[in-house]
Amino acid sequence: MDAADAQVGARTTAAGSPSPGRAARCTAAALAVAAAAVLSSGCGADAARVDGARRAASAFEASLARADYAGACALLAPETRRQLEDDTGRRCGPALAGEKPPAAGTVRGTQVYGRQALLTLERDTLFLSQFDDGWKVAAAGCARESGRPYRCSLKGG
Repeated sequence: MDAADAQVGARTTAAGSPSPGRAARCTAAALAVAAAAVLSSGCGADAARVDGARRAASAFEASLARADYAGACALLAPETRRQLEDDTGRRCGPALAGEKPPAAGTVRGTQVYGRQALLTLERDTLFLSQFDDGWKVAAAGCARESGRPYRCSLKGG
């Protein structure tokens, strides 16, 4: 009998199985761990959607790191791409090259809500939207401002 069992007056059965009090604590602990896993994996979103958003964000960042701006542009949401081209007066690839986005690092957190996702990276925050052809970056270069919404250097109109 351990100290926790002694506190609640429970004992181990003759067959060596945990007492009812201890079993209830173990079950509660297991449920807490399972709930934390669900919440940290994207607020209850299924694994395929969370993984899809993470893959798209990682592919976007990898394209930028290789200076493959055409590849990065293919991963932008249509409105974000149009806004970038309108703002700069250049096609997407040269416009992204001119922005010189910093390396954002690896994905540290993913939150998926329906067809929208927020990914926190080491040095950036990305917003993604799910389209018929997959996840696309709707906003990048985002920083949270105290008491205000995120401010993003690359975003759609």
